[in-house]
Amino acid sequence: MRRLSEINTFRAFRSTDYKLYLTGRAVSQFGTIMQQTAVVWVIYTITHSAFMLGVAVFAEQFPAFLLSVFGGAAADRYSRYKIVNITQVASMIQAILLAVLILMNHYVVWEILTLSVILGIINAFDVPARQAMIHDVLYDEADLPSALSLSSSTASLSRLVGPALAGIILEKFGAGACFLINAISFGGIIVSLAFMKQPKAAKPLGSKKDVWAELAEGFIYIWRTPSILIMIVFVAVAGLFVLPYTTLIPVFAKVVFHGNATTFGYITSFIGAGSIVGTIVLASQKENAPLRKILLGFSIILGISLIAFSQINNIHIALVIAVFIGFGAVAQFTTSNIIVQSESDPRMRGRVISILIMAMVGMTPIGSVIVGAVSQKIGAPDTLLFQGIFALCIVLLFSWIIKSHPLIKRYSSQSQQSP
Repeated sequence: MRRLSEINTFRAFRSTDYKLYLTGRAVSQFGTIMQQTAVVWVIYTITHSAFMLGVAVFAEQFPAFLLSVFGGAAADRYSRYKIVNITQVASMIQAILLAVLILMNHYVVWEILTLSVILGIINAFDVPARQAMIHDVLYDEADLPSALSLSSSTASLSRLVGPALAGIILEKFGAGACFLINAISFGGIIVSLAFMKQPKAAKPLGSKKDVWAELAEGFIYIWRTPSILIMIVFVAVAGLFVLPYTTLIPVFAKVVFHGNATTFGYITSFIGAGSIVGTIVLASQKENAPLRKILLGFSIILGISLIAFSQINNIHIALVIAVFIGFGAVAQFTTSNIIVQSESDPRMRGRVISILIMAMVGMTPIGSVIVGAVSQKIGAPDTLLFQGIFALCIVLLFSWIIKSHPLIKRYSSQSQQSP
């Protein structure tokens, strides 16, 4: 592992605690992806409604929009190590309850959606603390881009293998088995946390301020930091109009390609394959790489791929295009996360991350409902076509904003020249 850590892509592996973090997170992510795949397939099987697919995504992710800022304040105020431990146990209980419902053949949509809401509330506190904790487990701050990209690569790997495996298990054993596997997978993070040293020793920053004052302080800080503000706005717009393309994948699998749960799993897995390649490319970038330009380049690839996918009726060609979709999509959050975490004040990091998450995870469920409703009227292919066109429009708009506003351009140049 020492030799591997000497490679620029894997330099974050110099930290034993980070290796533990990444291993535990990887195990948990496989289970999480399997549960997400099973939930949307169960909902679509029951309702046969693209709109309800959007509602299912909304139910899990919208609580993050409402509560992630409180999760960020908690991550800045209390022990991130303890917060993550608590959220993993809570997530395990949620998965067990979901498994019990399905194994008892209790297929009631509103109960499944209620449990999704509960998971969204848990994630609102889990994600900001877990993301901010990456700083606590690194050997050197300079390893942050490598660490965040490698963390994204494990998520991409889980999206590659998880959906295909979930599709097979759904066909053979049913959704309940997927939920039980997810419940067990949370043990990965719990065990890895137990062996870490640095996060336990890290002292909470603490604060005597009122929590509302801390939240206001976070928003004011972002407003006064244009280089971070523009990234959060970019993520919010992409999350609202482009990234909800995932809502339509079950429709393409079943209606356009005349497939089943296995087809759905394969498409999602090929998207995951593209994401892995994308994260490796991002992890290999040097410290002074022009990340904003890289983000816009990835976004162009995403837009073109969505347009191409919307016009294809052959599943084999669609799977190839799905790889490019995953490649382009992975940079939206990963690159923005690297920029925001690298350039934010350590005292504000938890709150800044939570607002970034609010922009991404909060806007995407709203977009999912919009995309689901639109696809009911004009069909999934035309909806995806418009999403691809909109992605290219976003690139043009934000390229103009960065070039036309000297203050943002100056901040961007400073971040690229920093050692």
